[in-house]
Amino acid sequence: MINSSQFDRATQSLPILQQADPSFTREFQQAAFFSHIPVGRDVFLEGDHVESIALLISGVVRVYKVGETGREITLYRFGNGSSCILTANAILSHKTFPAVATVEQDAEAVMIPADTFREWVKHHDVWREFVFDLLSQRLSTVMAIIDEVAFRRMDRRVASLLMERAKIQNPLRITHQEIAAELGSSREVISRLLEDFVSEGSIRAGRGTVEILDFELLESRSVM
Repeated sequence: MINSSQFDRATQSLPILQQADPSFTREFQQAAFFSHIPVGRDVFLEGDHVESIALLISGVVRVYKVGETGREITLYRFGNGSSCILTANAILSHKTFPAVATVEQDAEAVMIPADTFREWVKHHDVWREFVFDLLSQRLSTVMAIIDEVAFRRMDRRVASLLMERAKIQNPLRITHQEIAAELGSSREVISRLLEDFVSEGSIRAGRGTVEILDFELLESRSVM
């Protein structure tokens, strides 16, 4: 059970609670429990049994796959007001978690037990719509990743990633290995591409940092 303060915070972050009738909100407050998940904590590892689903009210969780060679590729992230569709799928299909979910920014979440999650899908339209909307959003994200991996050159993908991150912070605090993990490549490949960008003058690279020097030039690399 969550207390009134926690429920108020959840309501501010989760549109589903703003749309639900009083009967469902009472059930929600009774069934849910509150959790703080620190940065770096693995929420799930591949093969874990799923006992509950997290609805985030703060923080960010990264969901990714790890290949046999140890390479990683990010499937998606979710944050405030959202949840993990792979967790939902594992609950509904009674299967284990098929990826890894790790907290990137300290997270607070309202947790819903798996049995309750399944019951709500059966009996509450508002919850069923929430799950279907989540599925639709994440399917679009994963399809875009498949398109990127299958059809787009790695130099374009690296340039796009740097441009996107630089909107928030420039210089970026990011390592070659972190870029490789994000894009499903190897550190060696990423290092060679960054050296190319340095040689052409679009970026400056340091230990754990990348600074965009010429946005137009780097953007042209992302669409070439």
